[in-house]
Amino acid sequence: MAIRPILYIPDPRLKQVTAPVTEITDETRALVKDMFETMYDAPGIGLAAPQIGVMQRIVVIDCAKRADDAEVAEGEEEISDPITLINPEITWVSEETRVYEEGCLSIPEYYEEVERPDRIRIRYMNLEGETIEREADGLLATCMQHEVDHLNGKLFIDYLSRLKRERITKKFEKAARRAAE
Repeated sequence: MAIRPILYIPDPRLKQVTAPVTEITDETRALVKDMFETMYDAPGIGLAAPQIGVMQRIVVIDCAKRADDAEVAEGEEEISDPITLINPEITWVSEETRVYEEGCLSIPEYYEEVERPDRIRIRYMNLEGETIEREADGLLATCMQHEVDHLNGKLFIDYLSRLKRERITKKFEKAARRAAE
């Protein structure tokens, strides 16, 4: 397993639509392990393959409480609920919405409130190649929508006003130019 470098905006790969996974191989399983290790190290609760430069429809999520969360009291049991989604497809969304303050590992240290459907139904394959259909709500639904957006070349800042989106994009473009010099 290895921690992979995370891409930051304005990397153009973050705006590309990814290709479906046609076969789950040992390389796929190794990639998923790397993705979980990278996500936990960041730390984050979700990571899509394009965020590490792999243009495939793979997402890893773990919205459970971890020892580094402020919500986990000292001495409280750490909980883990890793989920791997291969070729995920959101098949239904509720009319009810919820606002969460979202962040993104590809846009570090920037958070903004985003309104999304509160509940979703999603279909995906797990690492064993089984098709799973499940409903999600709350934080898990938000995280799944955020990560599926990555697979479609969409970032959470695309839901913001044009002014806010341009401001944050310019900030990261400027930082990328400085890093390249």
